[in-house]
Amino acid sequence: MVEKAYKFRFYPTPEQENLLRRTLGCVRLVYNKALAARTQLWHENKERVSYKQTSAMLTNWKKQEDLDFLTEVSSVPLQQGLRHLQRAFTNFFSGRAKYPNFKKKRNGGSAEFTKSALKWENGQVYLAKCAEPLPIRWSRQLPQNCVPSTITVKLGHSGRWSVSLRVNDTRDLKLKPVKKQIGIDLGITSLITTSDGEKVTNPKNLNKLHKKLRLAQKSLFRKTKGTNNYQKARLKVARIHAKIKDSRLDYTHKLTTQRSSEKTKR
Repeated sequence: MVEKAYKFRFYPTPEQENLLRRTLGCVRLVYNKALAARTQLWHENKERVSYKQTSAMLTNWKKQEDLDFLTEVSSVPLQQGLRHLQRAFTNFFSGRAKYPNFKKKRNGGSAEFTKSALKWENGQVYLAKCAEPLPIRWSRQLPQNCVPSTITVKLGHSGRWSVSLRVNDTRDLKLKPVKKQIGIDLGITSLITTSDGEKVTNPKNLNKLHKKLRLAQKSLFRKTKGTNNYQKARLKVARIHAKIKDSRLDYTHKLTTQRSSEKTKR
């Protein structure tokens, strides 16, 4: 059994987008408040705060009049955000990562829904407090008899919505062993050069949109930070970067898939 994640784009309805944006905002708020509280206690008393303590803090925050809106969204993503913060601190104290950073609104955000806050019915995803299923663009099908155990909704900095479905895949995906070995060298003029002399050209995706990106960045530089025009220009730059990233990932995926199929045939 292998745990895998399948990522898809989806286009929420206005009602779903309103609820999801509020959920992401609450997740970010709870995460940042818990991080600030843990940081303050550490600097003042050298006290390490556990997930259980931050969960109790969340319960108290929901009772405050100015934070009662936290009860309007599902509690599961809020608790998952605190678990992610606990993991970040565990990695920090173990020397595996840097000190956790505060989440920023301009980076979009994500919310994780576990089994108690989602429903999988007739091949559709229903999230807590959403009456309608998410309008997902199913670019591929999930493996048969696989039910998502966790669903992560993400809003990218370019304004794109995506959903990641985590499943336990019971299929046997082991590749047959091959005797031939090959070396690969990564380059600049050529994307890769193999030890048998084959060269794969670099598509240079940035060059195709460089002029458009340069003009968009120049327009962003001229805007006053914090204004609506600045946000529109920032979003335009982010979308161009997203296109460049998509083209790179698409080319790499096709290249690795081709190599894998050739390796299997040998």
